[in-house]
Amino acid sequence: MAAKKNKSVSYDILIGIFLGIGLIIVLSYGGEIIDLLNFFSNKHKNKTVIISKPSKPKKLFGFDISTHYFEKDKVKPNQILGSILYWEGVPYSKIDELAKKSINEFDVRMIRANKQYTIVRDDSCGNVVSLVYEPNPLSYVIFHLKDSVYVKKYIREVETRLEFAEGEVITSLWNSMRENHLSISLIDKMEDALASEVDFYHAQKGDKYKLLFERRYINNKAVSIGKLLGAYYKNDRDHFGFYFESDTYKGYYNYDGHPTKKAFLRAPVRFSRISSRFSYHRFHPILHRTKAHFGTDYAAAYGTPIMAVAAGTIARKGYGRGNGNFITIRHDKTYTTTYLHMQRFAKGIKKGVHVSQGQIIGYVGSTGLATGPHVCFRMKKNGKPIDHLKENFPSPEPLPDSVITQYFEQRDSILKVFNKMEHKFVQQNTLVNYGFNAKYVLDEL
Repeated sequence: MAAKKNKSVSYDILIGIFLGIGLIIVLSYGGEIIDLLNFFSNKHKNKTVIISKPSKPKKLFGFDISTHYFEKDKVKPNQILGSILYWEGVPYSKIDELAKKSINEFDVRMIRANKQYTIVRDDSCGNVVSLVYEPNPLSYVIFHLKDSVYVKKYIREVETRLEFAEGEVITSLWNSMRENHLSISLIDKMEDALASEVDFYHAQKGDKYKLLFERRYINNKAVSIGKLLGAYYKNDRDHFGFYFESDTYKGYYNYDGHPTKKAFLRAPVRFSRISSRFSYHRFHPILHRTKAHFGTDYAAAYGTPIMAVAAGTIARKGYGRGNGNFITIRHDKTYTTTYLHMQRFAKGIKKGVHVSQGQIIGYVGSTGLATGPHVCFRMKKNGKPIDHLKENFPSPEPLPDSVITQYFEQRDSILKVFNKMEHKFVQQNTLVNYGFNAKYVLDEL
């Protein structure tokens, strides 16, 4: 009995030791463990990984973090700079001098409620060294008070990091990308990169995508999306879009070096849905009779930008009882396109103006005979209505021999990152070795 009891005590001691070690690990690395578990248990196979090494800031607003004390707060309603500083013990004479010297740099009357400011001291009980006011995420103003009194406005340092994302469509492409914390601007860029390669209106469960892109950070907070360097989409086959820029060429190209944007975009609005197709016999929802519908309706929210599907010249702009606000663009001797039911026209759009492919020409509305917000998109070929979704448009010319080798090197460097990031970690290296002219550092995940 005594032996069994001693054995039980030993087990209890061992279990206690393991639990103690486990608790230390969780307390020290809890966030990393949770992230790792989420990474491997994500049933939707969506993940976004920062593959650039973030820098560790040693200074805040130019002040050494180790030798200064910072107090953050927000401007209260009806509060002014003078009252903030006076409350912090700054003499009125210095406040008055600061107000006079700030005129040419930053008008203190422009300080607004709910904006953040920071009091900087040499220590927690010391005098105020500076007050830092942040009018927006991209800039800050320092009111210096320690020795000489002066004011200076600074533009924040923006750090660009390289990030990789991959996902799989379960319910819809939109949901997959939003679950992956990918912004609308990046979704737009993906559509640009694969504009004529992929029909996003028919994304299916099981479709997969990969993206290599830049994200801009200020003080380790994401503020915007930079360039989308590479995009991959797999449905019934593989689709690629790689960003390439030279002295004379700029844009997205497919695996073989052909522009991913063809002469005409597939749709005049992004990520909308087709609510009615081209038909010679359609029952009109308002007129309640069968009538030919020589266009494709794209349902979208009020105010959604409408784009020119190809470069051309505005041939007509006006209002029709049935068509509402509309624009017709002549693209060449063969094709014209018309956009109906606009809420309003874009600034500068008028007859005779040249527009480029993708340029915003108006905004989705329901003017004229329309049951809800949408754009009715019509195309004519040699003066006759056609279903643009069935038209085989000519492919644009590929990159010439003078730059194609350079493009292939860029393409292959992005593919290396795609392959290394797929379900495994990246060896520590610099992207200069992958062909990028940028000092990104890849972390071992």
